[in-house]
Order: sequence, then structure tokens, then C-alpha cells
Amino acid sequence: MLKDTGERVIPEYMKPDNGMWLEHLARYYFALPYAAGRVLDIACGSGYGTKLTAKSRKKHITSLVGVDRDEDTVIYAKGAHYHPKVDFITGDILDPSLPEKLGTFDTILSFETMEHVPDDRLFLAQLVKMLNPGGTLVLSTPFGAGRNQPSGTPFHYFQLTKEEFTALFQESRYGFSHVEYYYQAGVSFEREPREEVHYPIGIAVCKK
Repeated sequence: MLKDTGERVIPEYMKPDNGMWLEHLARYYFALPYAAGRVLDIACGSGYGTKLTAKSRKKHITSLVGVDRDEDTVIYAKGAHYHPKVDFITGDILDPSLPEKLGTFDTILSFETMEHVPDDRLFLAQLVKMLNPGGTLVLSTPFGAGRNQPSGTPFHYFQLTKEEFTALFQESRYGFSHVEYYYQAGVSFEREPREEVHYPIGIAVCKK
């Protein structure tokens, strides 16, 4: 049994209409058209989305690596969400040696991860090191009070504002050739946010 902290999505423990589960599932479905070649799912958690991606895009991907820093979670993923094209590995995105250990990827998925590390710029730099030229990064994170403000949850170091989020990917150090932003409300995604709608999640689709 994998411990349910309330922060991790474990479909086997959740009702089908659980809002958190549906929002997380929607992000994986949103990202499916981008998944191709060698794929990395960083902070893959229980592994349900990693397996979903492998099954849905089996004709388009060569292999998929799911990485999580919690060993018990990786063990659970290997048992509950096995797929022949998937390798589940224990690793920390802030480990300087991780890019060398894992190699490079054509697609990287990073959902609800950046807020869990103390340095968002270092986190993004690590992902860029592992992204092949011409590759695509699909990254999501919740919006909040800002980089230098407490987030109000013990699981998050901070939550970026919308302005900080969009500005981050424009920094020249990352070398993205094109970035598109999307805003998530429930299971819906929009390119242009509407003033009357609250969007708790931002998504960046980045081309290197």
C-alpha cells in the first residue's frame, strides 16, 4: 500500500468523480499529442499517467522513463502501472548528476512538480539539459502569491504568479524557440484567460 498524503494522485484510492484526479488526468490527455520519441515523465508519482502515455502513444514513442524521488512510490508504480515501454526509476530532479544518468529526451512531461522544489530556475535548467534540440517540454504548476511568498501548503515551497510563470520561460538562459501558454480550470484548457474565470493552473508548452 502506498501512503496517501492527500497531495499525490493514486487513482486506485480515489472515486471516479474526484476533482483532483480528473484535473490531473486531464493534463496527461492534454499532453498526449506532444509525446513522441524518447519521453521523460519527471515526478511521475504513482505512475498512472506514465502508463497512460505509453499505451496511448505506443506508435509514436520509443520508450518512456518515469522518475520519482520517493522509492516507495517507484516500487508502487512498477507494480500497479507496468508497461513494456516504461522504466520507473528513483531520482531527484535537483541531483546534478541526473542528466548524465538519464540521458536526453525528445519530450519531457512535468506536472505539478516545480512548486515542490526550492529553486524553480535550477529545476527548469535541469530539464533543459535533458531536452533534445527540437524537443518539447510540457510543464504545469499552480498559481499563487509568488516566488518569494509562502504558498499556504506544507508541500509547496512557493507558487508563482501568472506573470512570474510566463516570464520564467522567456529567460534567454533556457533557449526555447517557442512557448505557448495555457490556463486550466477543472478539465478545461484555454489559450486566452477570461477575467471572470479562475484558473488555478498554468501550463507551458516549450519548444527547444
